[in-house]
Amino acid sequence: ELEKGKNRLKSLHSTFDDIGQCAETLTIILTDSILDLTVRLNYTIFPEYNVLVRNTEFLNNSNNKLTLLKAMSLQLDLPDSQYDFIQFSGAWLRERQLYRTSLRPGIQAIDSLRYSSSPQQNPFFMLSRRETTEHSGEVYGFNFIYSGNFQNMIEVDHFDTARVTVGINPVEFRFLLNPAESFVTPEAIVIYSDQGMNQMSQQLSDFYRHHLVNPNFSQASRPIILNSWETFYFDLGTEKILDLAKAAKDLGIELFVLDDGWFGHRKDDKSSLGDWVTDRSRLPEGIGFLADEIHKIGLQFGLWFEPEMISIDSDLYKNHADWTIHLLDREKSVGRNQYVLDLTRQEVVDYLFDSISKIIIKTNLDYIKWDMNRHITDIYSIELDSEQQMEFGHRYILGLYQLLDRLITKFPSVLFESCSSGGGRFDLGLMYYAPQAWTSDDTDPIERLKIQHGTSYGYSPSMMTAHVSISPNEQSGRQTSLDTRTNVAYFSSFGYELDVTRLSVEEKEQVREQIQFYKKYRSLFQYGDFYRINSPFSCDSASWQVVSKDKCQSILLYAQLNSKLNPGYTRVYFSGLDKDKCYSVSGFDEFFYGDELMNAGIKVSLSNLALCVPEYLTKLFVIEEVVCKY
Repeated sequence: ELEKGKNRLKSLHSTFDDIGQCAETLTIILTDSILDLTVRLNYTIFPEYNVLVRNTEFLNNSNNKLTLLKAMSLQLDLPDSQYDFIQFSGAWLRERQLYRTSLRPGIQAIDSLRYSSSPQQNPFFMLSRRETTEHSGEVYGFNFIYSGNFQNMIEVDHFDTARVTVGINPVEFRFLLNPAESFVTPEAIVIYSDQGMNQMSQQLSDFYRHHLVNPNFSQASRPIILNSWETFYFDLGTEKILDLAKAAKDLGIELFVLDDGWFGHRKDDKSSLGDWVTDRSRLPEGIGFLADEIHKIGLQFGLWFEPEMISIDSDLYKNHADWTIHLLDREKSVGRNQYVLDLTRQEVVDYLFDSISKIIIKTNLDYIKWDMNRHITDIYSIELDSEQQMEFGHRYILGLYQLLDRLITKFPSVLFESCSSGGGRFDLGLMYYAPQAWTSDDTDPIERLKIQHGTSYGYSPSMMTAHVSISPNEQSGRQTSLDTRTNVAYFSSFGYELDVTRLSVEEKEQVREQIQFYKKYRSLFQYGDFYRINSPFSCDSASWQVVSKDKCQSILLYAQLNSKLNPGYTRVYFSGLDKDKCYSVSGFDEFFYGDELMNAGIKVSLSNLALCVPEYLTKLFVIEEVVCKY
């Protein structure tokens, strides 16, 4: 079957072509006459972006029960194995670090069995020719539109061919199909570039914006945030919150986010998850009053939730202890002083939808930070019978997506941001519902250079959130300048996470200027073409650049990772400009043509009295098209 356009999947977020003009779908129908099973292989191409989207449907036409043992979304056979396997692995505070190794005979794989995509292995990976760079060469990128267990695998056989498979992890997966029932896999994405990794990432970003992210936010300006977490932690009070909000407004911040601690009787991380009602002991006038006051100040208002979790010390647990995920007749496993709610149960999803909806309505909420601070263990649901228990992982994700879909449908103007102890669930499955994600709990700008650099291969700058925090940094203890912290955070959906009431007069003026600068170039930072020039994984410096689609405007970040004695001059190279356009560069009186900036670069002095380029120095270069007189 061949048709124009593309249908959306039911129950699962998927890519879309709502106008039916950008895509073409081929469905190959296979039948197993012995099992009486139909398998539909769906291939959708988006030629403008060199993207192929693939998924599989299984339909039981028989009168018998069938059990799926493995249901992958993509298989791609490559005629040779002369590729490098590039993966983005890590842990809490160091997500999506780049690792590159050559394919070898046998199996290489990345996967998750944590019932989320995890910080340890991100679903995005690449296969590149060994000579491929950021600017030249062949590369394939692969991603999976799913937030649960996955297995992405490459097998090189004895004929030196490479087989790629992407899909739900078959470990701890079984799915029962009764007669006439079907199973639809999530979608996998393949993208190809013959002009290097930068082009691949840019095509992906454009594809996501037009065919994956919620259209309400896909091209919208993301607000500048002040998050309260590193200011207050759990020590909240109405007066101090409003003082912080007023200071934020004075600086030009647009959205105030009250993080953890506003609900139940939550004075630490040991209680109240699941009780989504105001803590009147600290917010006696209620969350609705606080929201009204913040809106009167002229700010948008956001709240932190961790809906999938429940504390032992909560009213919800007292009334519905059976709603937790747990094994029968065994002690429950606790993580971060909390359990996980069973989202395979409709009454749990309904409770969360009703509870969150009441808060959104009461506060006229503009934003939700949706957190998940532990992985899932003790896999069992009393909702499922014994032969369905290994369906749990997939059904949990379906319950999560149903809850999010109901919320964004009822409240289409609310901006959701996902989080999972930082970047532990940074995947395409959530990006439709939450078009931006907290990239990492590590806000150290030098560490963030690697985290954001790695993330940028498979995700857009607008999908990442980055905040300016205090120095010394609370995670690493590193001291960095306010300029460095801000310059790195600019290349994202941007914000602050520090007590702005304690800034000096000079620092406040500096922050005002930073915010004005970001507002001026916001669309460029969030939606411009992103170029990686120097990698923090292989160089003692890093540089990124964003370029407008018309190539009239650009900003480049140069970051020095290590001090350099007696350095002489540093030559900075640019990318993505029009070779025939003439440009001004901030800090220089003369003008330059694009081909000169890209091929010869510019010579800059970053050192202090020519003795040393200090470590952690960053510098921004603003490039604007001008009319040359020569």
